[in-house]
Amino acid sequence: MHRSSSLSAPAILLLLVTSGFGQSAVRTLPDDRLLDRYGLVRAWWNQATLNAQRDTVRHLTADEQMVYVQSTGGILTAFDADNGRRKWSIQLGFQDAPSFPAVSNDELVLVAASTRLYAIDKFNGGLVWNIILPGQPSTSPSMDAQHVYIGSLDGSVYALSLRKIRELYEAGLLPDWSAEVVVWRYATGEAISTPPVPMGPMVNFASLDRSLYSVTADERRLRFQLETDAAISAPLAHTDETVFLVSQDFKLYAINALTGRLRWEPYVSGLPIRKAPHVVGDEIYLLPQRGGIHAVNIADGKLHWWMQDVTGFVAASRRKVYASDARGNLLLISRANGALEGVLPLRQFSERFANSRTDRLYLSTSSGLVICLRERDLQFPIYHMFPKHRPILPDFAPEEAPAAAPGT
Repeated sequence: MHRSSSLSAPAILLLLVTSGFGQSAVRTLPDDRLLDRYGLVRAWWNQATLNAQRDTVRHLTADEQMVYVQSTGGILTAFDADNGRRKWSIQLGFQDAPSFPAVSNDELVLVAASTRLYAIDKFNGGLVWNIILPGQPSTSPSMDAQHVYIGSLDGSVYALSLRKIRELYEAGLLPDWSAEVVVWRYATGEAISTPPVPMGPMVNFASLDRSLYSVTADERRLRFQLETDAAISAPLAHTDETVFLVSQDFKLYAINALTGRLRWEPYVSGLPIRKAPHVVGDEIYLLPQRGGIHAVNIADGKLHWWMQDVTGFVAASRRKVYASDARGNLLLISRANGALEGVLPLRQFSERFANSRTDRLYLSTSSGLVICLRERDLQFPIYHMFPKHRPILPDFAPEEAPAAAPGT
């Protein structure tokens, strides 16, 4: 009897990558004994869905629950951050369309690709909605409870109503009626260079016109505008009360998110800064071009330590900072004094998520083999960005000793 079966496009593509995959993966994975020497273990590994004949990894991102891999062919794959199980994969838009890194909240994953914005259910991978954007995007989107915010090449930031998007989707009017979801537009002098950062009632974003803007989330009313001496071309970082921005005239600014005033004199790195700063605990890590890594105290803007030959931030635990060098090595650096504590040769894992959210290290080969590394003693992740979101762990009572027999 003849049997036939049908496979979805992502499933067919997955078959293309998994042929002979087991043996090649074993040869590629870092040696357990080498990891153990530096107090690390491989928490999990898995393969993203992509077309091995033509695709490579374009973006590697993560939040506290999931890890996301985007291919150049437009396939988004999601893994469980705890155990590495592949949860789902989906094709977004046309193959080879330009896209920005995925962002997420508790329910949705958003991806801006070409001139469309896609919303995917975070846990089952279903396409929730897609809309046509009002302008050519220049940044990843961001969102709060009411709006999606996205910057564009024409210098505008748009606020899109999530409620209106849901109404139009349920009425079957998307994407044709996408223009109806725009709540407001704020125009600046040049292209928006940083993803908008919602902070309570405010939204902060930067433009290539050398200004940081803070506007009200509900009505785009300007609260303050801070002008810098050079272009702001790296994403913003923030704490609950402070916005950090870096500019190409070598400076790190710390700005009060409510008043727009500087918290301390700008820190001068000595070289242009084109990569996002990363906030972990009471320090912010800078990566000037060809300038190593600078650990700066958030409280006063003073340099804590500096280490040369670092090209990228990867993650941080309580005692270590993990970083990359130009040769593709993974560097283990002391958070206390910046001393080099180890070097792991992981050149093949060239895609690395700069994880300031947790202590986990997420790395991928260009062909989509993803690994998660953690410190041996940290079975449960540290939540840097949102410590209150960490699941409550069970508190086990110590076992009671058996009662002594009579007469002993």
